[in-house]
Amino acid sequence: MAEEKKDAVKAPKATKAKTETKAPSKKAESKFLLYKGKPLVRSGNTIYYGDPRDEYVAMLDVLSTEPFDGIELSGKVRVRIMASDPTKVTPDKILWKSGEKNGLYNALNIADIWLERANSEK
Repeated sequence: MAEEKKDAVKAPKATKAKTETKAPSKKAESKFLLYKGKPLVRSGNTIYYGDPRDEYVAMLDVLSTEPFDGIELSGKVRVRIMASDPTKVTPDKILWKSGEKNGLYNALNIADIWLERANSEK
């Protein structure tokens, strides 16, 4: 009788688990630091801000730094709006907007405003 019970209990069939494919979230897609939803990419003392798929991006050059509590903070920052088209040469890329701000936060804020305006004008 014990043998009959062993036969009666069968191992469950192995089934493949269904995997749902979800679209990756915005945070998972981006490998860049974001500011107001746009990527920031740094190369030395130059920071590029904006989506390269847009017509224009901002280029922020840190012109001076100031020591604060053992770290270096940005002082003067030049903000320029430029075309993201790789076929244009550098002088032709610079748009009509250029200026200097004190501090990175102020520079990013004006860059965001100028980018919104430049990319909306078409």
